[in-house]
Formats: sequence, structure tokens, C-alpha cells
Amino acid sequence: MVSAPFIASINRAVCESLAEALFPTRCVACDQPGELLCEECREALPWIEQRLACPSCGAPYGFLTCTECDGGWAPRATVAALGFHGAPARMVTCLKDAHELRLAPVVAAAVACALEEASAWPARDGDPRFSRSDTDALCFVPATAEAYFRRGFDHMELVARALSRELGLPLADVLQRASARDQRDLGREERAENLSGTMRAVDDLSGARLLLVDDVATTGSSLAEGARALLARGASSVTACVLARVW
Repeated sequence: MVSAPFIASINRAVCESLAEALFPTRCVACDQPGELLCEECREALPWIEQRLACPSCGAPYGFLTCTECDGGWAPRATVAALGFHGAPARMVTCLKDAHELRLAPVVAAAVACALEEASAWPARDGDPRFSRSDTDALCFVPATAEAYFRRGFDHMELVARALSRELGLPLADVLQRASARDQRDLGREERAENLSGTMRAVDDLSGARLLLVDDVATTGSSLAEGARALLARGASSVTACVLARVW
């Protein structure tokens, strides 16, 4: 007798083949058919060199003197994989707004590469910016309820789950987020005020060393609010990582 999981896998394969025939995969950056991110666009990705990046906010070239922050970000260190322009900007938009969910593991892989490189360089406290052995769990900046119902998914949960598998770290889905205005049209101080008090951690995190994941860091308001909420419930440290950094 043929098992139900086998039939389900066959049906899924047929549906995926039909979808590919009707709507061929195209590069999210250049729209050429074939791959989600073609070889040419992969080679042109604006990687941030971690040895030169600001250890506080992750901005490129801010290792000695950062023009983007005063070193006072709430996370003990922030690791950003890419600059937020070109392909990375399209990746975020296509994942969130075009429902190209296959990008979640691609984003996770890019972040994992940056974290590995950053592990060789010190944070402000002198310890490595990221250490897998010194990290207890991974969590993520959640979407608001409105964004979740509008999209039908939380894109950062998908990325965090993929990154959890990539790094071999447990996923702690502990942050909840209240409604707030859209951040995109707000300035630095407005962003911080808009997000103040909008996140809370739902579990006791006493002594936990956490890695907080988000898609993009602009002013750091979302990361700061997430870190504040985690530390308020007892986390001993919060390190942040993002796909892209705006500067």
C-alpha cells in the first residue's frame, strides 16, 4: 500500500513542476530566468568587510570611527552581511511583499556567512562579535499583527528558522510586538519614539545569551527595542545580526 506521505511528496513535486512551467523562476535582482539570485548578481553582492565594520551598529568602515552611531546601541554587537542597495534591497522586498518565501534560506545563508567572518573580530567588549559556543538561542524581531495578517506569514520567523538550522542553534520565539506606525518615513528620533515599549518577551530569559535577527538595520530602533525587551526579562547579553545595513 502506498503511504500518504509518499503521495503527498509526489503531489508536491507535480505542483512545483507545474508552477515552474507556468511561472519560471527569475532572479530577484536582474529578472533573468533561471535562479532566485543568478551567478552574476551573487558575485556583485555588496558584502560588508567585517574587520572594517563598526562593531556596535555594523556599518561599513566604522571600525575606528563610526559616523552612523555613537557606540551606544543596545545589542552588544551588530553584524550586517550586506549594504542595503541593489540585490539585497530587492531580496528583502521580494521576500516580504512579493511572497517569494524561497528567499528565506538564501537570506539566512548570507547572514550565517557574515556571522562566521565576524567571529574573528572583536566587539566593543573585547569578545568576538559572534560566538556560536557562547550563544544559547536565536530569536527574531517579529512582525506586527497587522503585517502578519496582511502577508499571511512572518518573514523573519522564516529566516530565523532557516538560520537556526544553519547555525545549529535552538530558536526561541519569545518576542511579541504591538502596533506601531510604519517606520519607513520616520527620522531617527521618530523611529525610536515610535517603537518605544512596543516589544515584550513572553518567557523568563534569565542568563540567556541571545542572537537577535532582523532583515535591515537603519537607525537600529527595532534592534534596540528588541534587545531592551530581552534584557528586561533577564537575558545576559544580546548580539544582533541583519541581512543589510543602511548607511
